[in-house]
Order: sequence, then structure tokens, then C-alpha cells
Amino acid sequence: MISDVVCKYCQSENVRKYGKYKDTQYYYCNDCKRKFANPDAIPKMQYTTSKVADAISMYFEGMSLKEIRRNFIQQHNDYISDVTVLNWVNRFTDLAVDEAEKYKPNVGSIWIADETMLDIDGKNIWLWDIIDADTRFLIATHMSFTRTSNDAEQLMRRAYERTGKIPRVIYTDKLRAYLEGIERVFGADTEHTHGSPFDIENNTNYIERFHSTLKSRTKVMRGLHTVESARKYLDGWLVHYNFFRPHMSLNDQTPASVAGIKFPFRNWKDICEQPFEVTARIPIRDYVPETEAETALPSVATKTVTRRKRLIKRGIHSREKPETSLSQMRLK
Repeated sequence: MISDVVCKYCQSENVRKYGKYKDTQYYYCNDCKRKFANPDAIPKMQYTTSKVADAISMYFEGMSLKEIRRNFIQQHNDYISDVTVLNWVNRFTDLAVDEAEKYKPNVGSIWIADETMLDIDGKNIWLWDIIDADTRFLIATHMSFTRTSNDAEQLMRRAYERTGKIPRVIYTDKLRAYLEGIERVFGADTEHTHGSPFDIENNTNYIERFHSTLKSRTKVMRGLHTVESARKYLDGWLVHYNFFRPHMSLNDQTPASVAGIKFPFRNWKDICEQPFEVTARIPIRDYVPETEAETALPSVATKTVTRRKRLIKRGIHSREKPETSLSQMRLK
């Protein structure tokens, strides 16, 4: 047995060497009966947990897929593709999201809500967020094609389900939809105030900081082309913002730790280091439209079929064999 090698499938130390192939040392686990190479790499993958975790963190910190690829080429001499990084994000995000949903934050009584517009595949989509002023915890996120009181109500309802708490004050901009949305969910127990950067109990930069946070996130979301991909990114970014990203205003603590949450994972590396039986069998989250308006946006499968039909009609893409071969065309 080898003392310094642990099976990356079952975490057993009962491992022995299993020969070499092209100068690569292979190992065999006597417990789970599996062989593997590079104990530091993720099972069924050739990259280590550190590299995969770094790529996921870069993605949620605002770097595009092409920027991450260039960084890997410069720093590690690894020529990964854009799709590889996106597959890493999709694989490990669901595990973090499922774990984060088990905890309720202990937030304060002053919340801040705001909305901004995104351009997803040529369609304008409104992104709604509500954040706690004390802990900076991003409580809830909502996407919609409209900016009505029903959308504001859904944001408030999500925030209440997430925290189980009725806030004392909610600061928003001057959008009238917030007034009805807050009234429907919280009633008269919550005061609605039109906020400005100088209104929140003499703290001058809460809303401005929140706006800058939104802008850093939407910079990456411009490359998303479907509501499904946008929703998946938002779920992962909410975990990254609340549980993994330290804030200088919180003495380099995360909003989750300030909100009293003891999250078992410290960063994306801890997520990637989970056993293979956990990460390889994460159930795929089915996309369910939240509003009737979202059903109007084509899904990934629908857009793929539509594009194929368009190309076939133009004669660019077809499964049928060409009637004339290239050699015959040259003879003509």
C-alpha cells in the first residue's frame, strides 16, 4: 500500500501501484476495485480540483469564458476550450445550490431592492434583486420580461420564503410597482421608502455599492442566450456572492457567515473535492418558466431545431449526401 495516495473515488487509503503507461503512473484501489491516474485530479477528469475551482471562481467573478481560457494558457499551458469551462460550472454549481438552499440567513430588518435590464439573445429581460443592508446577504433574485407589480410581488414572496422574516423597511427606487408588491406580501408591517444613496440611516453607499455589484455580474451575462442558462448562472452566482465571496465592508467575511450560516464548504475547491458518487450523480435541474411571458422565449432545443431547419432550407446544412462529389465537380 501507498501511504500518501488516497483513492479519489472512495477516499480509501488501501491503494497500490498498478503499473505505468506512457510515463503515467496508475493506481488500483483494493476497496472499490477501481484504477486511476493522477490522484490530485477529479475522477473521470484530467484536471486537478484547484484548476477546476479556479475556473469556476473566475467565471462567477466576472471573467468571460474566453478570458478564462487565455488565463489557463498563460498560467498553466493548458489549452482548454470554452465548453470545458462551462461544463465545469454546470456540473458543480447544482451541488452548491442544493446545499445552500438548506440554510436560512439571520438577516436584519432593512432590505434594499433594485432592478436592472439585461439583453439575452436580443430580448430585454428585467433582473430583480433584494439584499439585506446589515449582512449584505443577497436574499432573492427574479427574472421577468415585464416590470409590473406582479413581478415585485414575486420578488418579495421569494425573499420571505428564503428568510421567514418580515422586514421593517424596504428601500427601492421610485418604481410604483414595488408599492403594491410589498403591500401584497408584507402588508402594513413593512414600510416602503423611496431610497437614495443618502437615505439609509446615514450610510451613504449601500445602494451605490449594490449597483456596482449588479454591473459586475451583468457583464458576463451578456453572453447568455437563453433564460435557462441565465437562470442557472444566477443560482450559482447567488451562492458565490453569499457564501464564497468575502466583503471588505464585512471585515473580509462572507455575507453568509455574518448572517450566522455555518456553510460546510469554504470555497469552490471544497465543492470540487466532494466524492465522485456525489458530484457525478447530481440531478439535472429542470427549467420551469416562472411567468407566462417566459414561455415565449425559445428554449435551447427549440432554437437548435429552428436553426437546423433554417440552414437546411438555405442548403448549408443537410443530412442527405450530395448528388455530385467533389471529384465530379472538378471534372465538370
